This record gives sequence, structure tokens and C-alpha cells, in this order.
Amino acid sequence: MIDKKAIIDPKAKIDENVTIEPYAVIGADVEIASGTWIGSHAVIKGPSRIGRDNKIFQFASIGEIPQDLKFQGEKTYLEIGERNTFREFCTINRGTVQDHGITKIGHNNLFMNYVHVAHDCVIGNDTIFANNASLAGHVHVGDYVILGGFAGVLQFCHLGAHSFISTGAIVLKDVLPYTKVSGVYAKPFGLNSVGMSRHGFSSETIMTLKRGYRVIYRQNLTVSEAIKELETMVGECPEIQLYIDMLEGSERGIVR
Repeated sequence: MIDKKAIIDPKAKIDENVTIEPYAVIGADVEIASGTWIGSHAVIKGPSRIGRDNKIFQFASIGEIPQDLKFQGEKTYLEIGERNTFREFCTINRGTVQDHGITKIGHNNLFMNYVHVAHDCVIGNDTIFANNASLAGHVHVGDYVILGGFAGVLQFCHLGAHSFISTGAIVLKDVLPYTKVSGVYAKPFGLNSVGMSRHGFSSETIMTLKRGYRVIYRQNLTVSEAIKELETMVGECPEIQLYIDMLEGSERGIVR
């Protein structure tokens, strides 16, 4: 299942059920689990750990060193979960010692052509990155987030679960869970109700989360005042807690 024209370092650890097409390059200290497919001319550098059933298309660059002038050749890592798809010309960089030394990607994510994931990013599960979406370093992306084409996210920002980043949006601060943002620079435009419905949120839950959104954005409250109001809603809607967690933990502030 490994083409003879593939170039594979003898120190790489590749499961016997991995398929590697001609002219792919696999470096030392790369581990690839069963069921993963590597297209022609893809380049994978280590230290990288790639889980089961991933698809890495031609000309993708996975596990290359960070694009960070502070990087001095330290041993840092890339960890990829299962059932992810990396389309043509994706670039996924390893971590740096200025953070935890690892870039982490979860499961069931789709990265379309020319997506860039910089050093030390942490990406959850079931996300979609449309063509040319880019993350700067140290960005955290929650589950079920969608980034439109050419969206860009500044370093250290967090994107909350189920948020939607529209085409061409430039994100300079944290995006609350469930929230749609758009524009240069990104502003909030209500909830990602369509995406939430597709993922099983009841109409009652969505309505309560809209009330929480209005508490944050429409009542001229300080962050601490909004948190107190949201805490009274958690009993009827546990999903409100994600709002509270991000408001309490945000270091960059939230998109407003």
C-alpha cells in the first residue's frame, strides 16, 4: 500500500494499512496510524503523530517547523486525531517552546485548500475551514466551528464552540460560543442558529441562548454584570455555561 516512489525515512513508524502515493515524503519521527491515506507529493515532517483514517491530499505540508523567528530548532510536536481531511496545499505547523510545544488537532475536521494552521494552535472536533482560512499562532478553536473562505484569526484568540466566522472576516478578539461574526474587523451578528439546529439544539435551547446573547450585547452591562445575569439562566439551560466560561477566561476580550 506504499508506492515504491514514495520517500520515507526509515525512522518513521507507519502502520501496514496506511496508503502512501508516489512522491510523498515522510520524515523521521513521524507516526501514522491505520487507514490513513497520503496523496502524491504531500510532505510530512516530525515529530508528528497522525491518527487513524485521515486523508492528506497532494502538496499538503504537515508538521513543518513553525513560521516563528523565535524558533531555534527545539523538539516540538504536532498531534492529529482521527478522520480528518487535509486538502491540497494545507500547511500545518508544529508547536513552539513559548507555549506547550505542541499543535493539536482533534477528530473529524475538514481543512480545505490552502488552509494554514500556525504553531501551537489547538483545534477541537468537527470543524470546517473553508479555502484559505488562516490561524495565527496559539489560536484555540472549539468544536463545530466553521470558518469561511479567507477568514483570518489573530494570534492567541479563542473561537467558542458552534461559532461561525464568515467569509473574509478578520478576528482580533475572542468569539463567544454559538455566535456569528463578520467583517473587517469582525463584529457579532447574532447566533449561528442554523448550525446549532443541524447539531441537535432544540428550539427552546436556541431561544434561551439568544436571551443570553442579548444579556451580553444588548443591555449595556459590564462583563461582570453580564456573568451574574447569565448565572441565573444556567439552571434552565446548561449550555449558557459556555458563555460564562469564555467571558471569565478571556484574556484578549471578546468581539463586540
